[in-house]
Amino acid sequence: MKKLSELLERISYTCVQGTLDAEVQEIVNDSRKASEGSLFFCIPGAVVNGHSFVPQVVAQGAKVLIVSEDVEAPSDVTVIKVEDTRYAMALISAAWFDYPAEQMKVIGITGTKGKTTTTYMIKSILEHAGHKVGLIGTIETIIGEMHIPSSNTTPESCTVQKYLRQMADAGCDCAVMEVSSQGLMLHRTAGIPFEIGIFTNIEPDHIGPNEHASFEEYMRCKGMLFGQCRVGIVNVDDVHWKTVLEGHTCELETIGFSEEADLRAEDMELIKRPGYLGVKYHVSGKLNFDVEIDIPGKFSVYNSLTAIAVCRHFQVAPEDIRAALKAAKVKGRIEMVKVSDDFTLMIDYAHNAMSLQSLLTTLREYHPERLICLFGCGGNRSKLRRYEMGEVSGRLSDLTIITSDNPRYEEPQDIINDIKTGIEKTDGKYVEIINRKEAIAYAIRNGRKGDVIVLAGKGHEDYQEIKGVKYPMDERDLIADILAGK
Repeated sequence: MKKLSELLERISYTCVQGTLDAEVQEIVNDSRKASEGSLFFCIPGAVVNGHSFVPQVVAQGAKVLIVSEDVEAPSDVTVIKVEDTRYAMALISAAWFDYPAEQMKVIGITGTKGKTTTTYMIKSILEHAGHKVGLIGTIETIIGEMHIPSSNTTPESCTVQKYLRQMADAGCDCAVMEVSSQGLMLHRTAGIPFEIGIFTNIEPDHIGPNEHASFEEYMRCKGMLFGQCRVGIVNVDDVHWKTVLEGHTCELETIGFSEEADLRAEDMELIKRPGYLGVKYHVSGKLNFDVEIDIPGKFSVYNSLTAIAVCRHFQVAPEDIRAALKAAKVKGRIEMVKVSDDFTLMIDYAHNAMSLQSLLTTLREYHPERLICLFGCGGNRSKLRRYEMGEVSGRLSDLTIITSDNPRYEEPQDIINDIKTGIEKTDGKYVEIINRKEAIAYAIRNGRKGDVIVLAGKGHEDYQEIKGVKYPMDERDLIADILAGK
């Protein structure tokens, strides 16, 4: 329980009616959870406007309303008017949980690609050096031994603050989180004093009616992180970095292959052994040592170099960095699964044309005997994605195995037919096997010496959604069953 005046101490507001001495029992942004003595945030959403729930939440006992529009409420309900209820929710949530971000060092990562892998690399290195690290990201939130599956890359601000509170209470001295452009635009991370903010890269993505109006807006939202961090670490090789960083207030450090980068990757070498792909390079500039990583490709160099730049601020020794990076694994992100000494098999979350092209182009650089790509596309989603992914795989793979992803309410064969429309624009060979387990079994049984096989699209997901039901399905389990002859 907290006094309303305490919760409002960092925001500008007008008290329209009621008292600032109101005692708040809980804070909620879901009208169904409002109860006696609660404070309710009226959030204007894309589908519904939270202000329309005022009669319902008041009937359930809410005693404080945070609004940005005029509302009618009984005289015993305090109404606080603010310019932006999402921004107010972030700062009130921080106050409600006693400003947990100020009790640890918070590292935020934004960018089109690389956020997930980089967060896990940073966590791995810092923990190897003795820190206790919480993580909030696309796959999950990790607090001590607790793993909470994620629905958004960056959760709502009240959830972010709750997680940070739990991390502080669990003894975490650091938290690393993925900060999406949507999360920044919707003020989910407002009020967090980031110790370090990171910009990985940016490409035209998430542009559309429900996300960002334009690439310029997308870049501006990414840049918001650099107005609320102490140190900004940016990829100087990205052509848009100066635009993203416009108006920044932080100290800046740069990473990349460029000679002007403060921390540079030099002498990159791709490593290929039976069943294994990796990369090694030399770190120079502010640090000086060699690194080898068990994740293939140039983007693995960027991700790891970023993690190294962060951990330099925590005075982590090079030998700890090297050992931690060698052990760092991310579920469903170029995750190699050992099935044979002859060929390499991996699971990856690539589920749109841009990520699939990046992945397959990277793997081509290892000159596999054959590059085999197995994927499907989600039902009740853009048909354009299917054509594009089909075309990318047809152009870059030696064989495409078309199968099911999450068909949802569509017929799997209809989705496969759309993918074939894309592939048939190329000379690419393909087979179609609707059942994903049978498709994976086909890929494994027909693997040849020197092949690289990618199971794309599902990544960390452990289910398959069919007709509104999520059935358990983890590709690692499917592979184990296939190898066991089940």
